[in-house]
Amino acid sequence: MARREVVLGGVAAAMAAVCCNEAAAQSGSPSGDAAARARPEPGDQLILADAEKDAKPLAPGDLEPNGDQVLAWAMQPGSGTVRNGSRLNQVLLIRLDPAELDETTRKRAAEGVVAYSAVCTHQQCPVSVWLPEKRALHCPCHGSEFDPRRSGQVVNGPALRPLAALPVRVENGLLVVGGRFVGRVGAPQPG
Repeated sequence: MARREVVLGGVAAAMAAVCCNEAAAQSGSPSGDAAARARPEPGDQLILADAEKDAKPLAPGDLEPNGDQVLAWAMQPGSGTVRNGSRLNQVLLIRLDPAELDETTRKRAAEGVVAYSAVCTHQQCPVSVWLPEKRALHCPCHGSEFDPRRSGQVVNGPALRPLAALPVRVENGLLVVGGRFVGRVGAPQPG
């Protein structure tokens, strides 16, 4: 029961952070400016999502191998602007055994660290849970699961599309964005 309470508490905290960031973006506050709303760019550093005020760029060693996923934001290294003006910019990071990654995923990874959009491709809920027994990323809203070793492919629906992948690399010992998102971030918009 205690693990379930911890997981649900984490989901609630993540959803609250998403709501606060969206409100800030709409209110015109500093985190709502164009640079903060812009998608992660190559060369941006990655920081913990809950440590924006004390933004310390992450290194591969900051992530426990085969440990839980970590939620992160991209940050421009020169200006220190955190790209948190849109919840669609939130990234999840997880460090896996590089030998377990398929070839495409391995090319986008850095020392086993893979990065994906933290927004589910079903209804845009936060993908906030790592299921170690299934080795899958889990969206608690509707139960979609994704395989981070296989380009974020769906292993359990209702999502139909994989998570958007974010290439990463190591630069000066730190994790940085290696390219733009590969794939569409979030769910298709009704049209």
